[in-house]
Amino acid sequence: MENYKISVIVTVYNVKEYLRECVDSLIHQTYRNLEILLVDDGSGDGSGAVCDEYAEKDKRVRSIHKENGGLISAWKRGVSESSGAYLCFVDSDDWVELTMIEEMARHLTGQEREIIASDYVIERQEGGERVYQKLSPGEYLEEDMRREVIPNLLGREKRYVTISRCMKLIARRLIEENQKYSDPAVVVAEDTTIMLPALIDCRRLVIMDHKAYYHYRYIRESMIHKYNPGLYDNIKLVVQITRRIVEDKFAGEEKERRLRQVDQEAVFWLMLVLKNEARGNKSGYRRNIISLCRSCEVRNLVRNTPVTVEERSNKLLYLVMRHPGHLTVSLLRGAIIWYYRGAKG
Repeated sequence: MENYKISVIVTVYNVKEYLRECVDSLIHQTYRNLEILLVDDGSGDGSGAVCDEYAEKDKRVRSIHKENGGLISAWKRGVSESSGAYLCFVDSDDWVELTMIEEMARHLTGQEREIIASDYVIERQEGGERVYQKLSPGEYLEEDMRREVIPNLLGREKRYVTISRCMKLIARRLIEENQKYSDPAVVVAEDTTIMLPALIDCRRLVIMDHKAYYHYRYIRESMIHKYNPGLYDNIKLVVQITRRIVEDKFAGEEKERRLRQVDQEAVFWLMLVLKNEARGNKSGYRRNIISLCRSCEVRNLVRNTPVTVEERSNKLLYLVMRHPGHLTVSLLRGAIIWYYRGAKG
């Protein structure tokens, strides 16, 4: 059961309030053949000292300190210093069930290109929400990946497989061969740069049967929930990287199909940009949204890239993208304010 050494990589940055709950859930795993790498990315709140404390108490824990360079640079450092056959990523403000790694490890075979994926719970103050993979539970081998999984990785409103690098056991080779696509300049949607190529190269994928072991802590004040004035530039970089991944991994007609899906993916990512403006940019949201949606680049993308939109909130965002004006943008702003006031309540 414990033939495979598993490296758990935890990137740490100013999360002292939550860090102990995270690390406690790892050191008490029922699967013992672990190394736990706590990568302190230049924290200034004492998180680094907590990492050192755990390293002193448990020989499986290593505390690594580096200058602040962002999430990608931190997990890359963890990968470079790890030695496990499989990698497991956990964010330092989250926690996991104590049996998670043991139960996932039961599905390992030792193949160099396999991924075991579980599900997760979004933990909000008002309660938890279980989120399951859209792809049906089961084992997907090489032909299944080509026929059913890879064609559905991009361009869909709801992902068939979560692109998060968390809640998975990932064969080391899949990460080492593909981390060249991960640019530390990316601060939003950064997991796409590693998990998309890893899933494309995967030859055996196991989707567990509704096992929500991973607890994602929803922190309203965290970076992804704050206004980010550079988000559009970030998304353009992610689109460029995604396009490069597709161009490297596919050929012929299939490459053309996947590139069209990259454009569809770009449309959905642009919805995130509009939401960021409408929610966080109180003084300039109207100007920025209208200017962005009327730009030649975005107008041509939306006009030439049909997508299927089913979620009500995304339908409004898509309406704004197609018909940017004072009325539609005001409707979007009002809907965003209403939603977040309700969420706070």
